[in-house]
Amino acid sequence: MPRSFALCIAVGAALLAIAGAEDPYRFFNWNVTYGDIYPLGVRQQGILINGQFPGPDIHSVTNDNLIINVFNSLTEPFLVSWNGVQQRRNSYEDGVFGTTCPIPPGKNFTYILQVKDQIGSFYYFPSLAFHKAAGGFGGIRILSRPRIPVPFDEPAGDYTVLIGDWYKANHTTLKTVLDGGHKIPFPDGILINGRGPGGASFAVEQGKTYRLRISNVGLQNSLNFRIQNHKMKLVEVEGTHTVQQTYSSLDIHCGQSYSVLITADQPGQDYYIVVSSRFTTPILTTTGVLHYANSAGQPSGPIPGGPTIQVDWSLNQARSIRTNLTASGPRPNPQGSYHYGMINTSRTIVLQSSAGQVGGKQRYGINSVSFKPSDDTPLKLADYFNIGGVFRVGSISDRPTGGGLYTDTSVMGADYRSFVEIVFENPSDIVLSYHIDGYQFFVVGMDGGEWTQASRAGYNLRDGVARSTIQVYPKSWSALYVGLDNVGMWNVRTEFWARQYLGEQFYLRVYTNSGSIRDEFPIPKNARVCGKATGRHTRPL
Repeated sequence: MPRSFALCIAVGAALLAIAGAEDPYRFFNWNVTYGDIYPLGVRQQGILINGQFPGPDIHSVTNDNLIINVFNSLTEPFLVSWNGVQQRRNSYEDGVFGTTCPIPPGKNFTYILQVKDQIGSFYYFPSLAFHKAAGGFGGIRILSRPRIPVPFDEPAGDYTVLIGDWYKANHTTLKTVLDGGHKIPFPDGILINGRGPGGASFAVEQGKTYRLRISNVGLQNSLNFRIQNHKMKLVEVEGTHTVQQTYSSLDIHCGQSYSVLITADQPGQDYYIVVSSRFTTPILTTTGVLHYANSAGQPSGPIPGGPTIQVDWSLNQARSIRTNLTASGPRPNPQGSYHYGMINTSRTIVLQSSAGQVGGKQRYGINSVSFKPSDDTPLKLADYFNIGGVFRVGSISDRPTGGGLYTDTSVMGADYRSFVEIVFENPSDIVLSYHIDGYQFFVVGMDGGEWTQASRAGYNLRDGVARSTIQVYPKSWSALYVGLDNVGMWNVRTEFWARQYLGEQFYLRVYTNSGSIRDEFPIPKNARVCGKATGRHTRPL
């Protein structure tokens, strides 16, 4: 048995008492390497996991413990983050700069995750540098436990569909452009499961129904997804079973995940799967194939068109996506048993996108603060070890300041178990999407113009969808309610990756002084220490 795998088992067994002896363990060994890839016909340096691009899917069931040993065979530090996995009471494992020390080249780190009280479709991705432009991403699916009812019959097949815009340039080239204070150019194309036009194929049998778990893992563009002559029934969004409405196409914004059911109810041939960019000039388009087992030929006819620049069309579709109140989620009780609209909010946080020049270089931020690490010490470790000079709680305002853009290690404080309203404002002329690590929130409203207190009159306080990534349309706002029931240091970021890299993010420190393991797990025994935390000791097992 390899030493790293033995260590992986030992660490998992040692944490059995924390995670719960009744919950199964699943073990994964990943080797992260460079490799040549040709998704758009040009050789690039890709990031592979166990030789695969995209990386392998993670299959799990609610409450499973995932022991993922990641060996970094790159020549630079590396981290994996888990988009939508809430890391309950355990932000140390979140895999972003503010929580986790990078894995040095030639070293390994074992993530110990529990998909506690979650179901649904998510993905993982590399969070450091500009690695996301090279691959290193893959799908995550969390199935319901056998005794929990699911509001649709088990499909004949279940496919991960990773879509995203893509550059022919290497990730190192793109990073150099950004480090020089410049904007990167428009992407070169769109990939479906790491393949260019016509490269991805999904096999179906006539008369059967299939589930597609579609995630936009791209770098900046909203994408529209559609299948020639087929309708899609939306059943799940980022861990929430939705009202089952039928769509001919779906807008999927950066960082978002959707599950749809399709039925192979057309004559036996192949059909185009089409993904195209939204709100862009030019419009990028790529195709895949829905392949019937009894196919009599290749896809025929024109590639089906879709929406292009229409914002109202997308906004109305977004408002139509609602929670199925009678369906079970990860637990047997109905999703609608939590009446979020009847809870008084204790605080309103307004977050406005910012852009500008700092020191002659292009930067982005939130509420006029462009996030910049103060050194190589993760904020969570500095918090745990009480290391000064790394960050300051309150270094970002909870309202737009109207001032000029500046850099800081921005951390906003928040009280554990508070119930807050968060409004994202987008004064730019592009669509932006935002993700909050550690949480699932209720989307209560979105509209054009400026948000005011009067905007609350139009809120959906009954069946707004609960998710972890929200889009904000150009010169518009989006509002959400969230109960801050997960202690930790949580990244709030735009999913427009160049803007995230250049500072459009901050950390939300959800804090309690209880010191109880019921509120937050201790620092993992195997946690790496780095920066100003070097030489500090983690807890004994």
